[in-house]
Amino acid sequence: MLAAALWLLAQVPGPQVLTFSSPVDDTDQPYALYVPKSYDASKKWPLVMSLHGATSNHRLNLRRVFGKGNRAGESDSEATRYWPAFPDIGMIVVAPLARGTLGYQGIPEDDVYRVLDEVKKRLSIDEDRVYLTGLSMGGGGSLWLSLTRPDVWAAVAAVCPAAPFGAESLAANGLNVPFKIFQGDQDPLVPVAGARRWAETFLKLGVRGEYVEYPGVRHNAWDKAYADGAIFEWFAPLKRNASPARVRYVTSTPRYRSAYWVEIDSFTPGEMASVEAVRGPSGVEVKTNLLDGFTLRLKPGRVTVDGQTIVAKGRSFTRGNGRWREGKAAAPEKWKGPIWEAMAKRHVYVYGTADDPAPEELARRRAEAEKLAAWSIVPREPLLLTLRAVSDREAGEANLADTNLVLLGDASTNSLIARYRTDLPLTLKAGAADYTLVTIAKTRDRDIVVVTGKPMPLQPQPFAPHRLANDYVLLRSGETLGSGFFTRDWKPRESLPDVVEAH
Repeated sequence: MLAAALWLLAQVPGPQVLTFSSPVDDTDQPYALYVPKSYDASKKWPLVMSLHGATSNHRLNLRRVFGKGNRAGESDSEATRYWPAFPDIGMIVVAPLARGTLGYQGIPEDDVYRVLDEVKKRLSIDEDRVYLTGLSMGGGGSLWLSLTRPDVWAAVAAVCPAAPFGAESLAANGLNVPFKIFQGDQDPLVPVAGARRWAETFLKLGVRGEYVEYPGVRHNAWDKAYADGAIFEWFAPLKRNASPARVRYVTSTPRYRSAYWVEIDSFTPGEMASVEAVRGPSGVEVKTNLLDGFTLRLKPGRVTVDGQTIVAKGRSFTRGNGRWREGKAAAPEKWKGPIWEAMAKRHVYVYGTADDPAPEELARRRAEAEKLAAWSIVPREPLLLTLRAVSDREAGEANLADTNLVLLGDASTNSLIARYRTDLPLTLKAGAADYTLVTIAKTRDRDIVVVTGKPMPLQPQPFAPHRLANDYVLLRSGETLGSGFFTRDWKPRESLPDVVEAH
């Protein structure tokens, strides 16, 4: 009955707030939704996904994308309390909360796609007219989401975009997506130089991009970009090319490894692998870099890979001894890292009790785990994120099925670290009391991160992607002494201080 009621609610015209259930932390997460008055489930409708900025929320963002910002003298809190009159447009618009001020990588990114899936289930959506926009943090999020999964979006409008870590290295992936960037030239929070650089980068890479710069405008470029429904007018004629003749895709992580009709099967995580495939009347021509296998989601026939021609019966290709041949490449035994990706899924923080610590020490360990599980220590930026902190005695298999682990301590204090000791590629040597080592483990069943040594320095969002974008990090008094990626045989590529032991 509840599901039926929510289904009907989603078809009520106008602005509204709904929720979806997140399996990451078993919470209900809100999103704002606009349904046009003329909505008719018998036809397919375009959808605009809109991402809010830092310290904002889904309700404010739905107003802003319609050009309905705060009234003169009105605070954000006041503006959140009511819906203004919305113009009737021929599009569905959705604005996720995405955990507040956490960016759009990892868990918030997962939230965006879950909201997208939820709306597609509730309403009749045209898959070829799904658009993405965002402002400030959300503008950067729109760049990240569209460049990691370009085949989802028909067009992207980024307003004063604060691009997240690693986004610019993926700019080539936007080959088949129209972009429009808006920026105020007096923006004190997101300098204009960044937006100009994005526009230049897209131009050099042959990505279809428009750049609009507003003279004298500060950080509120969205007031102009979204005025009078202008963004909906720009989106309206644009449609996704679901099967472009040319596909170009670069990645450094197994989390993102496919676009359109091309899938990367095997490469070394941490290296920027790339594939470019062009479909023509005589077959498919493919150029690769730093990858060992790929699959074409079509029957290619004649394939030329890096100058080598293969008359193919199948769709997958692998390289060995410098030569390409048909066949599915064997992926690494366990796709791994970087560290932050283990925190992009359901996970718990586990402190140790194996050495029967005194009550004061036990309380300290529990408090450390709870602070890390809270992610943000900035009270004015609630993240609506409910992650668990448990002891190793409480972390039974039944309670942790399909759950990643962040283990705190060492093999002498934490029984789970002792259990997975042989899976740890790096450990701290005895006596390295002033150091903190954070590393992923080479386990098959789940992703495990081990934090050993001195407690992790507590800063806002301690596990944010820009801080732990590698497979391992060595810290001393909060300063990074070494970080990097493992090779396929789980050896660190970079030399580390002798306080670290490789296995």
